[in-house]
Amino acid sequence: MSDGKTGRVETRKSWVRIPNGIKVRHRAEGKDGVVEGLTEIVRGPGRNPDGRTQYRVDVGESSMKLAAEDELLILTDKDGLVIVLRRQEGYRRYVTEQLHGAFAADRFVVAK
Repeated sequence: MSDGKTGRVETRKSWVRIPNGIKVRHRAEGKDGVVEGLTEIVRGPGRNPDGRTQYRVDVGESSMKLAAEDELLILTDKDGLVIVLRRQEGYRRYVTEQLHGAFAADRFVVAK
């Protein structure tokens, strides 16, 4: 993609976002939750690779947590498939493959 002014080609790797409904665990706090979308952050540290958002994570008890991608681990079942609310195995396999292409293996943990 060209920037239009200088003709430079953008070499940045495209960002693969964690889809809504995926179960995740906050690395530092250990709380499990479900991705419920993105929130645009104007100031402060800890943003996603797009440089402007954080994930909204529903951690239960009517509580949401904001977290940058690097703060989250992706939860899987014992077979290694990501856990997605209300989705069938075919979709879970597809999303698992997509996320494994974007994240290192140590970002996936088996849910307890």
